[in-house]
Amino acid sequence: MLLNFVRDGVAAMFRGGRSYWLWLGFLSLLVLAGVVAYGIQLNQGLISTGMSDQVTWGFYISNFAFLVGIAAAAVLLVIPAYVFHRKDIKSVVLIGEGLALAAVLSAMLFVIVDLGRPDRMLHLLPFIGRMNWPQSMLAWDVVVLSGYLLLNLGIPFYVHYCHYQQREPNVKAYFPFVILAIFWAISIHTVTAFLFSANTARPFWHVALLGPRFIATAFVSGPALIILVLQVLDRVTRYPVPRSVIQTLALIMTVSLQVSLFFVGVELFTDFYNETAHAASIRYLYFGLDGLASLAPWMWTALLMNLVAVTILTINPLRSQLRFLNIACVLAFVGIWIEKGMGFVVPGFIPTPLGEVFEYSPTAVEVTVSAGIWAFGALVFTLLAKSSIAIDLGDVRASEAADTTLTELRPS
Repeated sequence: MLLNFVRDGVAAMFRGGRSYWLWLGFLSLLVLAGVVAYGIQLNQGLISTGMSDQVTWGFYISNFAFLVGIAAAAVLLVIPAYVFHRKDIKSVVLIGEGLALAAVLSAMLFVIVDLGRPDRMLHLLPFIGRMNWPQSMLAWDVVVLSGYLLLNLGIPFYVHYCHYQQREPNVKAYFPFVILAIFWAISIHTVTAFLFSANTARPFWHVALLGPRFIATAFVSGPALIILVLQVLDRVTRYPVPRSVIQTLALIMTVSLQVSLFFVGVELFTDFYNETAHAASIRYLYFGLDGLASLAPWMWTALLMNLVAVTILTINPLRSQLRFLNIACVLAFVGIWIEKGMGFVVPGFIPTPLGEVFEYSPTAVEVTVSAGIWAFGALVFTLLAKSSIAIDLGDVRASEAADTTLTELRPS
């Protein structure tokens, strides 16, 4: 029965119309381009990227930090669905968990490509390498991301298997893991924040507010993406998405963006009211240093995007209209990606502890590899969502699989 479930679930992933196959083909081409670019990086080394001795984390780690927040945001569907028994949200919670799974896999891939050589991952594996756990924050990050990946595999697998057998899942069997996943979701982004803030030589990162700020931004970009994805699924499939789910996520997103912008204001006041040498990184970020200011236009653009988005979200009549809500979601998603990615990771290295200002910009290799990883995440989510929707709608059932098998076994 379990083998039939896996076989039928995989088969459902590859059934679809022309538009579906064009979408899969487009994503596959991007993944292939990313693989080719990664091959160039492996051949030439990290010299093919824009990173250097001065800026050792760049576009890859920027995307990693952002995607961990996307993965953590799935908890915003898990809590109301399983703890507060919201039936409308429970109907789409598995879509959110599929998105979290794709985001975690993509985040891990960004770490792997950033290492330069993938075999270096062996040093992080228990018994094979030396994780230096619990002293190493990187080891903690490996533990929490791996654990969250397993939780987002196990819980949906069990629930879908029950639906496949046309029976209700036993809540007592999986609810303890749901509670664990809730705390684990918060931990993955908190540990990621600690990974940065533990660097005492980088004043831009070494702040106590970093953990709460990471959580706040995750609860903006995550719901923004989920809202857009749910609307797409509602249009291109028979999967019903209650409007109340989108309204709930929009409200959470509104409050989180307000809190996030408050944190930005607090940081700007602290650094600029009585400016010290430790404010050099944020001055470079917003105004530049020594005539170098490549990130300043991006940061001001991100700030403007977030301000426009929070204005739309705060005004209830605007937030209630899908047209304006979608604009706010796109603006907030891109704005947080800039702020939390290049606008957060790179300035931590500029200026260096020796006072050197060395600018960084990603190369074509980095951009292509990153596009391939994002496409891989989208491909994983597309396939998972296709199978999940087929099972939930009853298009794939155990009885039908059994009938098909019996028919094939009968002599002609």
